[in-house]
Amino acid sequence: MTVNDDSFTNWKTREEIAESMIPIIGKLHREQDVTVLLHSRSLVNKSVVSILKTHRFARQIAGTELSVTETMPFLQALTTLDLGPSQIDIALLAETYRTDDRGLSVEEFTAEAVAGATGENKIERSESRDVVLYGFGRIGRLVARLLIEKAGSGNGLRLRAIVVRGGGDQDIVKRASLLRRDSIHGQFQGTITVDEANSKIIANGNEIKVIYSDDPTSVDYTAYGINNAILIDNTGKWRDRAGLSKHLRPGIAKVVLTAPGKGDVPNVVHGVNHDMIKPDDQILSCASCTTNAIVPPLKAMADEYGVLRGHVETIHSFTNDQNLLDNYHNSDRRGRSAPLNMVITETGAASAVAKALPDLKATITGSSIRVPVPDVSIAILSLQLGRETTREEVLDHLRDVSLTSPLKRQIDFTTAPDAVSSDFIGSRHASIVDAGPTKVEGDNAILYLWYDNEFGYSCQVIRVVQHVSGVEYPTYPAPAV
Repeated sequence: MTVNDDSFTNWKTREEIAESMIPIIGKLHREQDVTVLLHSRSLVNKSVVSILKTHRFARQIAGTELSVTETMPFLQALTTLDLGPSQIDIALLAETYRTDDRGLSVEEFTAEAVAGATGENKIERSESRDVVLYGFGRIGRLVARLLIEKAGSGNGLRLRAIVVRGGGDQDIVKRASLLRRDSIHGQFQGTITVDEANSKIIANGNEIKVIYSDDPTSVDYTAYGINNAILIDNTGKWRDRAGLSKHLRPGIAKVVLTAPGKGDVPNVVHGVNHDMIKPDDQILSCASCTTNAIVPPLKAMADEYGVLRGHVETIHSFTNDQNLLDNYHNSDRRGRSAPLNMVITETGAASAVAKALPDLKATITGSSIRVPVPDVSIAILSLQLGRETTREEVLDHLRDVSLTSPLKRQIDFTTAPDAVSSDFIGSRHASIVDAGPTKVEGDNAILYLWYDNEFGYSCQVIRVVQHVSGVEYPTYPAPAV
């Protein structure tokens, strides 16, 4: 047998194992509300090749490829346990088992590692929580996709309605079409039909009422059977407490803004300060995509090295707020053609750091350049640290943070030497550390942080909404603190 034959046989074997994983992962998800992860990446509803690629990803950050032959025994062990709603990372199970010298079997080790999710310790399945989307633009439709994707997983979030301004004939058909097909993020994973007579979009069996209104105070959501809902305002039209309070109508209990909040509206970056949300908080903001991109790695660096001062320069994809061709705009430069120019503009991300990291006393400044790409941006974060270090130490630290820390859902890590912006379309992380261009000299460090400013940010919004709804399920094995 040739080497090529060996490689092909090995591939077919791993392919067969990955194929057998799919029904186990699906059953755990549907029947026990267990989301199986691999290095914080969900394996639910993933294809055979996607499962294999996710295993191979470990080579980039851990140095060695993780094989399905290693993780499959832990997945099988989970099926023997009385599990409650949880997220379980089989990569971490496999890797911690390697270093455990107690001689436990896979089954014994797994039962011990996830004991908090089993038997009398397990939490009860949550009742579904109504969600309303106010606005249905770029972020609104991606948040809708995520909510529909998670429906039935037990996370308790159920998209009940979207509120939009009337748009003329076949409005609902056109909105459904925009949900179905996206030039950047591809086809919707599932089926979408339209019930024009009842003003509903049915996506993967989820009936979503389309409500037409120009005024938040004119809607009584209880008339549509919606109660105690979380409303996600992705219009950005109202950003202070007075404006957002208009949404607190019958049927709406809380309002989450997908833009930086003004005044005393809390700016929340999940993974960093979401624990500050009080049960009686009715209005909060998920800050901006750039704030979500820079705050987690900034916290990781501050915790380890201290940060005295910093500057962030964002090279940001153009947005719907800019003009396609030169035309009048309220801002000085955003009126110039977005697909033809680099446009210097302002960013509030640096000033928003103080809200998300109040204990950080360092001054962080920032500016932004909009560039002619439709999605994925990069933040260049230049820091003066509290102590001297080396490039290798910083990269090892950030790699470990991306794998095992409480920030592993926010921070990703890549060593790919040829990575470019389009490679990160669809990333679910708030930011991705690019190891290649990272520079460290003494107490100065420059980090290059990619982020999908649409989808990655939308994932952060969903995490905040899950937390607010009280159904953010624990992850096992517990991340290192």
